[in-house]
Amino acid sequence: QVQLVESGGGLVQAGGSLRLSCTASGIIFSFGSTGWYRQALGKQRELVAGISSGGTTNYADSVKGRFTISRDNVKNTVYLQMNSLKSADTAVYYCNRASGPRNYWGQGTQVTVSS
Repeated sequence: QVQLVESGGGLVQAGGSLRLSCTASGIIFSFGSTGWYRQALGKQRELVAGISSGGTTNYADSVKGRFTISRDNVKNTVYLQMNSLKSADTAVYYCNRASGPRNYWGQGTQVTVSS
């Protein structure tokens, strides 16, 4: 059974930093692509950052230069380092791992940035 568990969210002031973690069981992150998504209240879920099996990363324009996605293959964990946070970054953040026709999601972690 595949399970993704996010952690690290919370309340932070604008300009601050948070690091989100996503730990997997039942699936190996490094064998495929993993993404961090977010969904703000009343908005669609959007891709924030992704990392391929080979380590190539991509970012939404809105977070480039502020967020960094990384992976620890030993811990089977993917991270999202978020710096210079803005109120617009407030959302529930989800970890996603696609595997063939299946899409696995974590339960989400709330990030709230106060201005």
